[in-house]
Amino acid sequence: MDELDGLTRVTRSLVRPAVATLSDAFMDYPVAVFFMPDEKIRKKRQPAIYRLVVGSAIAYGEVYITSPQAEGTAVWQMVDKRQPAPKRGSSLGWWWQNLFTDKETGRRQQAFMEYSNEIRARLMPDRYWYLQMLGVAPAFQGQGYSSRLLTPMLARADREGLPVFLETQLKKNVTLYEHFGFKLMEEGTITGSDVYSWAMVREPQK
Repeated sequence: MDELDGLTRVTRSLVRPAVATLSDAFMDYPVAVFFMPDEKIRKKRQPAIYRLVVGSAIAYGEVYITSPQAEGTAVWQMVDKRQPAPKRGSSLGWWWQNLFTDKETGRRQQAFMEYSNEIRARLMPDRYWYLQMLGVAPAFQGQGYSSRLLTPMLARADREGLPVFLETQLKKNVTLYEHFGFKLMEEGTITGSDVYSWAMVREPQK
């Protein structure tokens, strides 16, 4: 499936624009700042993070952009606890732990990973869609690109009878996602940080 209701599915040839959008969108995101408080280091290293995220999702999930110019990018993972795959893992813990030699960055990444894993293990069934990342380039925010990225995959999840999980670390996003049928299930501070996180679930709708 190369397209989904007007979205373009990311293949290897489209990794660069997808990564550029995520890097710009999440440059000052609370979790990104928690991982790498130094802005210069963050600007240098974030693209490498998102290349790994997008590469993994191309192999084991699905990544969509709004157009070849990638005004917005959404990264989805299908989590199926009944069929664990070698080298996969729904948390993508392998890349969190091997990105950097900086022990402090690794410790912070591990704290977030464990926090997220615990919540999803407790809240979610055996099989569900995980909206791992959704980012819109700053120049295009507020123009409906988030809706364009969300609506087709949510309709697909409904057809498949599957719930969708996401987490956000921006309070304003809670209202945005509630508009699309997500419900706030849990909130709290990520261990070892002052970053507040909201976990949301959307049950399949008829």
